[in-house]
Amino acid sequence: MSILRKFVIAAWMLTVSAFAADVAVLQNGFTILHDHREIIGNITRLYPTKDVTGYVDIPTTQIDHFEQDLSSSPAGAPSAVPQQSLGDVVDAVSGRHHLDPDLVNSVIRAESGFNSNAVSRKGAQGLMQLMPQTATQLGVSNNFNPSDNVEGGARYLRELLERYDYDLVKALAAYNAGPDRVARYRGVPPYAETRAYVSRIVKDFNRKKLAEQKAASTKSAKTASSTDKTSSAAGANSGSALKSDKTVAQ
Repeated sequence: MSILRKFVIAAWMLTVSAFAADVAVLQNGFTILHDHREIIGNITRLYPTKDVTGYVDIPTTQIDHFEQDLSSSPAGAPSAVPQQSLGDVVDAVSGRHHLDPDLVNSVIRAESGFNSNAVSRKGAQGLMQLMPQTATQLGVSNNFNPSDNVEGGARYLRELLERYDYDLVKALAAYNAGPDRVARYRGVPPYAETRAYVSRIVKDFNRKKLAEQKAASTKSAKTASSTDKTSSAAGANSGSALKSDKTVAQ
């Protein structure tokens, strides 16, 4: 490798400003693992992976310092403990709390965009954006652990559904704005953010259900068509069998 090429690579690594598996330590003591970062105005943008389409924006003033994550395994090293996929986690947690996995996924999409390291301006954390105090009450030890966070978020969502007699709209409004505000306004609070939040989740959830119904309907139609053909063939064959039976009986 030429000296010039080495220099270019070194300069590029410096401009990225962070190596893989860095940790942003926030003023409140929480940490966010990320692959690399960049500063945009008064915001520090953290990228959980090398893919630049997913990121978390944190006010730079809320970041105390950065550290290298020494607990990470070297690149390419096998993980000692196999990790569940997020889909498996959601399915398992939803089953425990008797929730539709599609609903939990819709909430995750609206809350964090499936970014397990997401932190909101108000301090909500993780996939289902639990506030630290709420997470503690729900028994969540690590908000940035997908399994822990989804377990806590699903449990909270289930509690809200039971509280509002399974009125999904009220439960979602309470998840976003808090039960006190839902009680105060006797329904969805008149906040643009909350109304948009509820609408976004309901639309996403309904879209999935309609897609499932369409797929089921298509499958049912194909099965019915196949059954009709099989029945016709079976009818012809059964006729032959009956004739054979009669002949043998004689």
